[in-house]
Amino acid sequence: MSSGVVSPQEKNDERRTRCRDMVVLASSALLFRCVLVTWAASRIVPAEDGKYYHVVASRIARGLGYTWLWPDGAVTYAAHYPVGYPALLGGLYALFGPRPWLGMALNALLGSLAVAGVYRVAASYAGRRSAVIAGVLAAVHPTLLFYTPALMTEIVSASLLAISAWLALAAAERESGCKTIKVIGLGLLMGIAVLVRPQQLVLAPVLGWVAYGAQRVRTLWKQGIAGAIAVTALSVTSCLPWTVRNCERMGRCMLVSANAGWNLLIGTAEAGNGAWVAVDQVGIPVACRTVFDEAKKDVCFGDGALARIREAPIHWMTLMPKKLERTFDDVGTPGWYLHSSNWQVFPESYKTVLGASEVLFERGILLLALVALLRVSGRTPHWRFGLILVAMACACAPWAWVSVLLFVVASLSLGLRLLENVPLLLATAGLGTTAVIHAVFFGGARYAIVTLPWTIALAACALGPRLPAQEPV
Repeated sequence: MSSGVVSPQEKNDERRTRCRDMVVLASSALLFRCVLVTWAASRIVPAEDGKYYHVVASRIARGLGYTWLWPDGAVTYAAHYPVGYPALLGGLYALFGPRPWLGMALNALLGSLAVAGVYRVAASYAGRRSAVIAGVLAAVHPTLLFYTPALMTEIVSASLLAISAWLALAAAERESGCKTIKVIGLGLLMGIAVLVRPQQLVLAPVLGWVAYGAQRVRTLWKQGIAGAIAVTALSVTSCLPWTVRNCERMGRCMLVSANAGWNLLIGTAEAGNGAWVAVDQVGIPVACRTVFDEAKKDVCFGDGALARIREAPIHWMTLMPKKLERTFDDVGTPGWYLHSSNWQVFPESYKTVLGASEVLFERGILLLALVALLRVSGRTPHWRFGLILVAMACACAPWAWVSVLLFVVASLSLGLRLLENVPLLLATAGLGTTAVIHAVFFGGARYAIVTLPWTIALAACALGPRLPAQEPV
């Protein structure tokens, strides 16, 4: 092993060990989540956006499509929220009836598979001990665990990214006909992820790169670029039937959903202090007050938001730190949902305890991710070392968002070394794209949940030795 030469038998033994670890970790995570779902099934009802997903899923299950029934009896086609999650729920509802616990069970299953994905990402760079630690952290992380009963998109989105990374690494293992099948599967899976959360599209090229060029960037960079293009194209192609539906039914060709204009307008509001606020509090543009068509209203809101940004660009940019603070400093999403659903079984005191545990976990993982970055850097320049130290200090203070930005900058400065390190590349891509997107629109603690699996995988790499130099594993 020290020479970097691994025999076929050793590779097979390593794969069997990995499979065994992943089965144990995923099964344990599923058990934890099933216990929680059993408790929540009769106590936690759809709340917040979950109410909308439940209603739309019920209509899809009855063959009514993604439509909305208004109080006056009118039925209209809709696309305000992404279709992916209610479509998944709708399939379950069609088979077993409109029971919300089915959505909780779906979240539990995908969340447990995500634990295996986190293990696999960590195992691509670090030893078995680090990979097992990564899987355990993902299995018991309070945010990922206690958000399972929520009929919301974030757990599914985070899980699909973790599973996609697992599939990308499986595709990178060997050159064979099977590789093409895995890459096609990766593109289709990312297509589902995009239908659940359109922002995921920006991560498709990264996963395509991992499938072809990561860890051997100096010799396979052309294949890596081709892989990035192929997976992105497959992801977009997977969404095209829904896009065509939007063109025909909504009067506008939207890739997935019709809420970008709404969200951009909300992101210009001082009243929101960087977070979501009802559009009525934002101040509806005069030109939009008599526009009622969903797609046209979204376009109008987007135009109104751009006009406000052009009028006061400095003011809009001053809102960005608040948006990032809301995204990376705030916690409490599971408690918020459970309390909103049933405050009697999940009172305010429970929210406080759960929120405190989330802070400890998330800040600890961020610190470990910075340690892992420091280890990758090796003999790093003083300025990069200083950035990482400042980021560590910010992670221990109420400025996690600053720590995230410094982490991304320091990671990007590694150049080719970043592209060769899968856990670091994925964590940087997840945190960086999330920061950019929500600095433009608006922030919220639940939007950072999708970054957790990849960040956990990197963090665990700080707790053990890295693998010897060898072929990608």
